Amino acid sequence: MAHGPEFKPKEGSLLAWTEQRLPIVGLVHGALGPGYPAPRNLNYLWNFGVLAGFCLVMQIVTGIILVMHYTPHVDMAFDSVERIMRDVNYGWMLRYIHANGASFFFIVVYIHIFRGLYYGSYKAPRELLWMLGLVIFLLMMATAFMGYVLPWGQMSFWGATVITNFFSAFNDLYAGDPGMENGLGDVVVQLLLGGFSVDNPTLSRFFSLHYLLPFVIAGVVILHIWALHIPGSNNPLGIDVKGKQDKIPFHPYYTAKDAFGLFVFLTIFCLFVFYMPNALGHPDNYIPADPLVTPAHIVPEWYYLAFYTILKSFTIDFIFTAKFWGVIAMFGAIILLFFLPWLDTSKVRSAKFRPMFRFFFWVLMVDLVLLTWIGGKSADDIIFMNVQAVTIGQIATFWYFFHFLVLLPVLSRVEKTLPLPDSIASAVIKKA
Repeated sequence: MAHGPEFKPKEGSLLAWTEQRLPIVGLVHGALGPGYPAPRNLNYLWNFGVLAGFCLVMQIVTGIILVMHYTPHVDMAFDSVERIMRDVNYGWMLRYIHANGASFFFIVVYIHIFRGLYYGSYKAPRELLWMLGLVIFLLMMATAFMGYVLPWGQMSFWGATVITNFFSAFNDLYAGDPGMENGLGDVVVQLLLGGFSVDNPTLSRFFSLHYLLPFVIAGVVILHIWALHIPGSNNPLGIDVKGKQDKIPFHPYYTAKDAFGLFVFLTIFCLFVFYMPNALGHPDNYIPADPLVTPAHIVPEWYYLAFYTILKSFTIDFIFTAKFWGVIAMFGAIILLFFLPWLDTSKVRSAKFRPMFRFFFWVLMVDLVLLTWIGGKSADDIIFMNVQAVTIGQIATFWYFFHFLVLLPVLSRVEKTLPLPDSIASAVIKKA
């Protein structure tokens, strides 16, 4: 993509002297300012990339401050969180911003991913951009899981116990030589826990990684933005930019649009932080961790529930145990998305011109909502007409994999697409 006007500070100025030695302002000018020409038809769904960056900065800043008052020890972790809430100046606000910020970060990223799916942002030449985004998503999931353990409440402790024990399923691959006590899965679990159960070494490891990984995410975000600026942004029409008439400077047009989107986001976010701060959490996490008392229903945070349903949907042993297949399917549900550019081979990117793809995209969205809802239910809960939750979860899991592995490749070959406009400019003018 061609670049916009070059950044030229006044000769002899301090800014010019600095730019010759460390061109930071010029880099920002070319990445987010008038120097970056963007397609002229981007809608508000393109705000969510900036919102994701804002959420990351917010999480890092609040996390650094919270760390100053947190004690990563099983005997003091829960009380240190309560001290933050009660005794630290504005500690309650910082904790609620950080806790709810994690949920809103996932909301923003999920919408960002779904927008990419709808408009074909994973197609050439943006395959690496898509993959880097998925790497960020995986790092987010790991960071959020480790952070959920830190308050050391009941759900923190038992969530860590259940999730880490998933890896024991890899004993099916290698159970160990005769006379050995541990198989491959047991070795992995002990490596994660730092011992044979969730205890102080586990908390120390999770605290260390939870503090480190956001900075790793920030590094991958820089690569993600770099990969974006090579081919340029996709757009709702999914067609390539063909000339100056198809582009406008990112600043001031999209910075103003992003500022409005940020205002709306902060309004909704503040409603949760100040009026219903615990709406997205679990009440059991306000009970100190007790290894001798198991909660009635152990569930992960809402943003993991769809994958948790996939895990629980495998109930029959076949060659390997059902637990093994559940773990493979859970991780496979995300890894599958890395191959999306080659599963969907249609030359048309945007769902605007793919009516069948658009219909099944919304079916997939309903399926994901169903997977999330079922994830919060017990396996033997009756949903309707004597149908158990596990059965509905199995159907929804089947459809998820069917959509990507069968439906998309077939649609790519048989779907009759609508005619594409000649250019972005002609489509915008016609619409106006």
